[in-house]
Amino acid sequence: MQESFSIGDLGRLTGCQVVTIRYYEKIGILAEPGRSSGGHRIYGPEHRDRLTFVRKARELGFSLDTVRSLLSLSETPEGTPCADVDRIASRHLVEVREKIAALKSLEGTLEGLLDICSHTTVEQCRVLDALRD
Repeated sequence: MQESFSIGDLGRLTGCQVVTIRYYEKIGILAEPGRSSGGHRIYGPEHRDRLTFVRKARELGFSLDTVRSLLSLSETPEGTPCADVDRIASRHLVEVREKIAALKSLEGTLEGLLDICSHTTVEQCRVLDALRD
């Protein structure tokens, strides 16, 4: 007999919230499951595996559109060059590095504001002055 899961079980197994699972079904990232005679969703190992893939990709910061592309590539492994996946991952790495650079700049700005603040009263607060300028 094939392994099956309720939506709650699938969520616990994959670390995804039920609302997220339903959303992924709605947008077509996760195939709609079969239903029990009582109308409850019944998921199989293929749902678990796909949802785990999606969750891990999202944890790495891939957009849903990119996750779709990666899923598509993973579903046709024979003859599909890994270079396609590498290109997607490399492009994402560039975006991550740009975000890190922007956050470091933000960190420097905030440190600078705190350094010039005299920490006295709100009326004399240099941080608030900088936000007003």
